[in-house]
Amino acid sequence: MTNHFQYHIFFCLNQRDDGTACCMDKGAEMAFDHMKVRVKKLNLNGAGKVRVNRAGCFDRCGEGPLLVIYPQAIWYTFVDNEDIDEIIDSHLINGKIVERLVV
Repeated sequence: MTNHFQYHIFFCLNQRDDGTACCMDKGAEMAFDHMKVRVKKLNLNGAGKVRVNRAGCFDRCGEGPLLVIYPQAIWYTFVDNEDIDEIIDSHLINGKIVERLVV
């Protein structure tokens, strides 16, 4: 069986109503939007390539914001768009895990 996507990326975009810490409080939505736009601009999106999706809570709120890349199940944290760009350039384009951002 083959994967439909080379890389399938999920961003935790959970917002907690009770005010406890969550990925949305740490810029996850903006990072998600940035990755979607850049992946499309670089023509990395589509079948056999990369898919970027929204996800609910990963239940690892203290480590967030988080994204996970399958099929390798590599969990990343990030601070800003420069971190997202590094994940795109290193992991998605060159197949090299960004160790400093791995959770």
